[in-house]
Amino acid sequence: MTRRELLRLAASAPAASAVGLPQSARRLPIAFSTLGCPKWDWNTILKNASAWGYAAIEIRGILDQMDLPKCPEFTGTRLKTSLDDLSAAGLAIASLGASAQMHEPDPGRRARHMDEVRRFIDLAGQLRAPYVRVFPDRFVKGEDRGVTFARISEGLRLLGEHAKGAGVTVLLESHGEFRRASDILPVLEGAKSKNVAFLWDAYHTAVEGEKPADTYGALGAYTRHVHLKDSVPVPGKSPAERRYVLIGQGDVPVQEIVAILVRNAYKGYYSLEWEKRWHPEIEEPEAAFPHYAKTIRQYLSKAGFKA
Repeated sequence: MTRRELLRLAASAPAASAVGLPQSARRLPIAFSTLGCPKWDWNTILKNASAWGYAAIEIRGILDQMDLPKCPEFTGTRLKTSLDDLSAAGLAIASLGASAQMHEPDPGRRARHMDEVRRFIDLAGQLRAPYVRVFPDRFVKGEDRGVTFARISEGLRLLGEHAKGAGVTVLLESHGEFRRASDILPVLEGAKSKNVAFLWDAYHTAVEGEKPADTYGALGAYTRHVHLKDSVPVPGKSPAERRYVLIGQGDVPVQEIVAILVRNAYKGYYSLEWEKRWHPEIEEPEAAFPHYAKTIRQYLSKAGFKA
């Protein structure tokens, strides 16, 4: 795909001014994670995102490479070309997704996790990406939760210091065993950093049983980015076992979540995290991504979103 073709696609995609987003994102503030398209190369990602009216992409691996600083698209002279490709497609990068687990008590493994995030932060600065995501992630067996919280907070504080120089914010995602505001808020407060904030994976908190209004009420001031997805229970299985379905076809209150965000003037992206890489049996991205774009536009309109 040539740059001229990218420009044509960008011009033909639905456009609307997005509040508080980069100049490149003159569309509704919707994004998708590349976790949902593990077989697409860089050009295919950009072509489809632009054609379906997305404003941004959230990068969580390209093809078989999950360690983003090692992606050919982001190394050497190709990094500038990739930035030019993004600009031509009218797209921004919403976030980079690291795999680091901040609860890790083992010093050696913890050092490797911290090093991973620092490398992602450096890359985010080069790509002009505002955020790098990390996981909390587990409660350590036999350890007081306050100790675990303090370890995560300290790691976030250190990463926030590194991120400050790159103009990047580190986002802690509601993930793993950290699915309630009461476990996430003390960690964010303990970090005491302007370069540390929250990625609300609203699916996890809702499925855990926490009301979206309660989650946002506690964590809204920290919320910079949002993941959305939907699912249904698996018949005959435990309540925790669920199957991902297209947005609006499950029982996760996605429309309610969107309405809460709009009502509170949330200024970030509404990002689809379609976990195709981990669940190959779910719908292909060619079906899931345009469906999400159409459905989330309807939700935003019904909620009174003003571009």
